[in-house]
Formats: sequence, C-alpha cells, structure tokens
Amino acid sequence: MRAAHRLLAGLLAAGALALTSTGLTGCAQSVDPIERLGRKAAEKVEERRVSLATARRWGLDEPLAPAPKPPPRHLAKAAGPGLPPVVDRVPTKDKVVFLTFDDGAERDPRFVRMVRELRLPVSMFLTDSVAGPGYAHFGELRAVGATVQNHTLDHPYLPGLPYDGQRWEICGQQTKLKDRFGQRPRLFRPPYGEYNADTLRAAADCGISAVVLWRASMQIDDLRYTEGEQLRPGDIILAHFRGPDELRGASLTEMTTRILRRIQAQGFTVGRLEDYL
Repeated sequence: MRAAHRLLAGLLAAGALALTSTGLTGCAQSVDPIERLGRKAAEKVEERRVSLATARRWGLDEPLAPAPKPPPRHLAKAAGPGLPPVVDRVPTKDKVVFLTFDDGAERDPRFVRMVRELRLPVSMFLTDSVAGPGYAHFGELRAVGATVQNHTLDHPYLPGLPYDGQRWEICGQQTKLKDRFGQRPRLFRPPYGEYNADTLRAAADCGISAVVLWRASMQIDDLRYTEGEQLRPGDIILAHFRGPDELRGASLTEMTTRILRRIQAQGFTVGRLEDYL
C-alpha cells in the first residue's frame, strides 16, 4: 500500500508540474486560442507535400521550394516613439519574398483550391466595403492557411482625413475583422500606400504592430519594381483580388501563376510574412 501511495503521489506531482509548465495554472504566458487555431491550420497546409503533377496543374514547371525557417521574430525599427514600423522589405538574406493581396473584390473559388494545393502562404489585406459581402470566401482562404490583415473600412486616401477619421477607418476594420474571424489583425496596409504621421498614430492606437507597404507589384504581364529591375531577398509583393474584367481576360489564378513563375525564375520562393513581422 505504501508503494502504491508513493506512486500516486508521484503521478500527482508530475501532473501539477505539467500544468504549471503549460501555463494552465496561470503562472506561464498563455497563447491566444484563436491564434493557436490559425497556426494549426497553417501547419496542416505546410505538412502536405506538393507533387510535381500538382504544380504543373497550376501552370508551374515545378513546386515552389520550401520556405526557409524564419529567424526568431524581431521588431523592425519603429517609425517613432510609440509608433509602428513601416516596412516594404523584410531584412533577410534568404531567397524568400512575400505575397500579399489587397481589397477583396474578386472571390474566385479556384483561388482557394490553388492556395490549398500549392501550400501558398498569402496575406490578405481586406477592405470592409469591398470584401465584406464575401467574408465567407475569405474565411475559406483563412482555413487553408491564408492570413487576414487590415486595409481600412472604406479604402480612403488617409492623409486627406483628420486623425479621428483615420482612426475610425483603421480601428473600425480591426473590430469588423475581429468580430468576423475571431482575431484582431497585427498588420495594416494604408490604401494606395499613402500615410502621414496621423496614420501611424492612429494605427498604433488601434493595436497595429507594423504598417506594410511593398517593393514590387503585380502587373498584367510582369512585376513592377519600386527600385531596380529584379526581386531582392525579403521583398513584399503587392497583388489584388481582381478578376477578368480588370486583368484583360485573365483569372486571378492565372495572374498568380504568372507571379509565381517570375518569382521562381529569379531563384526565390514565397514565405509567410507574419512569420517575420
């Protein structure tokens, strides 16, 4: 009996230690359950290997190379005391770039399948007045690994608004996206890439950790660069949820294939922006 009692005491002590180490006792830092679910969804996408047949089905000669393991997340240099950093490129030497899609006007079901089958990490900067009627579609994209970030309520030219108006646009979309997807975005992209000091102050007040611009953008037949004539490690690429009416008859999946082929031709792969910021 004494031996049994000692065994039971040992098991109870081990259980208490496990609870403490996982933070269930409240002594350790807990992880937001919604964020944990998002990570698990992304991990499930990453677990699947992309076959050559799948890559060719989407117009690629070969699958995207695996993204390198990101370094420990670091804080980029702030734009000022108490302000978020403004980034258009992630500081890295890895041959990795980041693919972001804005607005939310086009809701192509095939794009969901493309993101899932190619394990394509994309960041979605959504505008409520544009994407709002189709949030269910973007929820499907989120379920296969895409991430949801903030692009204002109504896509205004922010420097033309006073501070209160800018704060309403940014914080209002934070609330909308939190209510719809269960998590407040950390990243924000100002419409047209235009901002001023009030934009940064409003973004900080709304809980934004980084303002995201870009170094290259999707065009009909190629990429356009803000400097130089090729991609550089860590470049953030801007694309839009657009359909054939705006893409000279091409679909969103076809345009994405063109981007991916150019990324691969320059020796790069695509990483998940949120892993670096």
